Amino acid sequence: MPELPEVETTRRGIAPYVEGLRVTQVIVRERRLRWPIPEDLDVRLSGQLIERVERRAKYLLLYAESGCLISHLGMSGSLRLVSADTPVAKHEHVDIVMESGLALRYHDPRRFGAMLWSADPLQHQLLQKLGPEPLSEAFDGERLYQQSRGKSIAIKPFIMDNAVVVGVGNIYASEALFAAGIDPRRAAGTVSRARYLKLATAIKRILAAAIECGGTTLRDFVGGDGQPGYFQQELFVYGRAGEFCKCCGSTLRDVRLGQRASVYCPKCQR
Repeated sequence: MPELPEVETTRRGIAPYVEGLRVTQVIVRERRLRWPIPEDLDVRLSGQLIERVERRAKYLLLYAESGCLISHLGMSGSLRLVSADTPVAKHEHVDIVMESGLALRYHDPRRFGAMLWSADPLQHQLLQKLGPEPLSEAFDGERLYQQSRGKSIAIKPFIMDNAVVVGVGNIYASEALFAAGIDPRRAAGTVSRARYLKLATAIKRILAAAIECGGTTLRDFVGGDGQPGYFQQELFVYGRAGEFCKCCGSTLRDVRLGQRASVYCPKCQR
């Protein structure tokens, strides 16, 4: 699933090509995504000037003059820039055609993404209860420490909870916990303030590095320019169960937490 760095990579890739331009046409070939695409999306968006492209958690927000298109890439989606006359391939469900002759083309084999319309996106039911952005000043180790008090949930699913902090998905939670030396199975409420300060710093550093690398290509993610991310080369634990730890040489182990595979080093993480 595209995580925060992949979505931010997409935002940065498409923004220069749509901001300040008008939409000339919206072509919907398949409305049956996770939630049906609104029947009137073409009417609402066509002719509109795209004022800016923002991201909230894993949602892309295309702000137009009269509202906002909320897009989520789901499990396998991508939003790519193509020439509007590029032949349509399988699983390419939506084109948002710009006056420049380029189109934002939405590709999603599993159809678990979303394209919704809202007059006030930050108050939409999908976004209004989200926690702070991990790269913002609103998120830090002290906040994690305070929210974790009395919690028996394992620390990995705790930091993956979007009400705690948004966008820390499976890949980056695993890597941040390794960098902070924290066992992903440890109860969130038993982790000290000092270790939460270290963990928050690791989350910020790793997400920022992943964004600069264009995200992590696992299966078929590509950015808005059609290029894959290469942060996968920097992974220390995710997807490496049974291999040697790059730091100490121990064999990496895996465990399931919150129905997700979690790889960790039994020596480096405690």
